[in-house]
Amino acid sequence: MRGILLVINTSNRRPGGAAALLAMLCAGLVPFATDAAAAKLRIGTSGDYPPYSEAVDEAPVPYQGFDIALALAYARDRGHRIEFVRFRWSKLRDDLASKKFDIAMSGVTVRPLRSVVGRFTVPLLETGAVVLTRAVERFESIHDLDRRKTRIGVNAGGHLEQVAREHFHSATLVFIRENSAVLEALVGYTIDAAVTDSIEAPLWQAADPELGVIGPFTRDRKAYLVRADRPELARDLDQWLLQREADGTLGKLRRQYFGPLKDRAPTTALVALVAALDERLSLMPWVVAAKREHGLPITSRRREKVVLATAMTDIRAAEEQAGRAAWPEPGVRALFEAQISAAKQVQLAAGRDPEFEPETPLPQLDRALRPAILRIGDRISWLLTELPDDLDPLWVKKTVRRGLRSRYLSPTSVNGIADALSDLVKAGREQPAAQGHAAGPSANEAPSQQSGEDGQNEAGGESHQREPPAQDGNLPGDQPVDGQ
Repeated sequence: MRGILLVINTSNRRPGGAAALLAMLCAGLVPFATDAAAAKLRIGTSGDYPPYSEAVDEAPVPYQGFDIALALAYARDRGHRIEFVRFRWSKLRDDLASKKFDIAMSGVTVRPLRSVVGRFTVPLLETGAVVLTRAVERFESIHDLDRRKTRIGVNAGGHLEQVAREHFHSATLVFIRENSAVLEALVGYTIDAAVTDSIEAPLWQAADPELGVIGPFTRDRKAYLVRADRPELARDLDQWLLQREADGTLGKLRRQYFGPLKDRAPTTALVALVAALDERLSLMPWVVAAKREHGLPITSRRREKVVLATAMTDIRAAEEQAGRAAWPEPGVRALFEAQISAAKQVQLAAGRDPEFEPETPLPQLDRALRPAILRIGDRISWLLTELPDDLDPLWVKKTVRRGLRSRYLSPTSVNGIADALSDLVKAGREQPAAQGHAAGPSANEAPSQQSGEDGQNEAGGESHQREPPAQDGNLPGDQPVDGQ
């Protein structure tokens, strides 16, 4: 049996319960490795963000949470030794770039500048930013909170700090170094409100039942962030996550840590593909900012031809490596042309917006932004090969429309990509898929397991011909495309 050896590199642990993980260890579900030659995997985690990652005092596992459970399971399946390395949110990008750890697993939100330093995996969850306050009856929206005398606390250095800066311009923002200290400040009345996410908010409300929620007012994806120079690790983790979605493992963990509602929209190859398309488009405002800084034109026919040729080469290489039949070239070309058109549209819109101020320092175009775009493009090509043959084109179109939400993206661009991908799926592959799929079954193709309690498919139970409900209870595509 394969197992893991835990090696700890951490400090400032907080007390808490690790009963679930300790039970797994004691039961032998997550055994320790005895093979000293096993590959070491360094997992970066914050330890301050329950229920994703929380530092605890009990040995032998100093952290608990959804991401910790998945890290242990991945290490067990792959025979890795784990070293947990604690990071602060303000140092996440720098620590990953300096190779202090291999993967960040700590409720990491997909953001453009994080894409620049690493490789995001397939998404695991969708959340939204919310505000907690005792005076919720006084405020109808977050805009009512944006007053000069209102003190709004937020964890410093992470995604939520950027959200707070983007939405609150008059209120006094209080940046707090430790995430746990944000709740302490709110309970202690040193701030009037706090920004957190829709997963963490119920835990904070349990600590103070008088707290009310405003929001969510963003739609964010959670994923793991792998070092940019570890493509083989990123691909293997992606494959493993899709397989664990298919066999019900992710569904069980979501219900355990987040509640049943968070397992209503499982991550399939299609959902992951749309997320990758959206991640690529989210970099375009920074691309145009870098072009403007160097006096480069926004559009370049020569560059577009290079991008298209590279994309076509990548998809054919991915199909050959996976042993999959090819998607028809006209359909693939139309899909990539729709992406290029959308990228230009976003760049032009961002370039015309006088209020667009990219986060600084601005990444270099050739050394950072374009390599990141190529990494995402490689994932897009691979995910196209992972799509099953029986997808419903209408479902594809609705999934794209719901999933593309990058800033400045117009409804016309969204519909262009949705139509192109739907048409590609409708046309079908050029021949039946080859036997012995090298990459293993995708989340859509692998046999699913049944729950021992309710008999429902752990992966969501949907056929490709009908649409599972989204996490908010609406069918994907019910909401109008608003370009955000």
